[in-house]
Amino acid sequence: MTPTESSSSRPAVVPQPVAGPLTRSAIFLVVTVKRGPAHRAAVRDLGADLSALIRSVGFREIDGSLSCVMGIGSEAWDHLFGSPRPAELHPFREIRAEGRVAMATPGDLLFHIRANRMDLCFELETQILNRLGGAVTPVDEVQGFRYFDSRDIIGFVDGTENPKGQAAIDAVLIGDEDPTYVSGSYVIVQKYLHDLVTWNKIPVEQQERIVGRTKLSDIELDGSVKPTSAHNALTTIVEDGKEIKILRDNMPFGHAARGEFGTYFIGYSRSPRTIEKMLQNMFVGNPPGNYDRLLDVSQAVTGNLFFVPTATFLDGLGDSP
Repeated sequence: MTPTESSSSRPAVVPQPVAGPLTRSAIFLVVTVKRGPAHRAAVRDLGADLSALIRSVGFREIDGSLSCVMGIGSEAWDHLFGSPRPAELHPFREIRAEGRVAMATPGDLLFHIRANRMDLCFELETQILNRLGGAVTPVDEVQGFRYFDSRDIIGFVDGTENPKGQAAIDAVLIGDEDPTYVSGSYVIVQKYLHDLVTWNKIPVEQQERIVGRTKLSDIELDGSVKPTSAHNALTTIVEDGKEIKILRDNMPFGHAARGEFGTYFIGYSRSPRTIEKMLQNMFVGNPPGNYDRLLDVSQAVTGNLFFVPTATFLDGLGDSP
């Protein structure tokens, strides 16, 4: 039985589109929520109407594939919804190791807006912010774009090992381990800035050893030549002989005139522990000191963990106090 199917003791629920298809454009919007009953009501009302907003904007371009995932941070959850809390929701855990920092930054709500056209993303973001009004303060906004054949700014294909179909659903949707929030999900986001001047001076063969894949053909390096510090080696998590997958929908972004080039990391999983282990391996190393050499040219400037309730949960906010 999949997490979205019903049983005799539990009604069926509809998840948010965390496992939706890749799109050409995205906006990642993170806001903080002001405290107080009026602000709480504004956020809950927006959650209840989010599905209708998406339908209204998306209907203008049927082939635009517009979607939006709304996530809620640990502190905001208590203010907005109280108990019971999702079992593994907690603040983003900052990591510091020898000058490498996976920093924690403010953020109560995440809106991951996706479409094949940026104008659809922009219109939905505008409508969301209009509805929220003074209840929130935007703290970060990134407009991402699909870069050629799904490559990141450093020139490598990103997301090759994403699970597909039922495997993706199993990777991202909570099951019976948290019966109150079946079909919810967790999402961790980080904004990375890259020093492309330094990166582009590194020979391609060395870049490939850092990433763990060939740059042109996107073939994983053989284990006999791939360093244990390779990015894809450190971010492969195996438990009881089985690889634990997450679902990435990373997007490049940049401002060439300002010399700003980056990757917005966004990873969905049924437990935040998987991505937290990846980040521990990257920043501290596995074993300690054997860290991800991408961090020599890349800096994480944001970090947040959010819980993604089901669309059924959000829709029901209009019926509850």
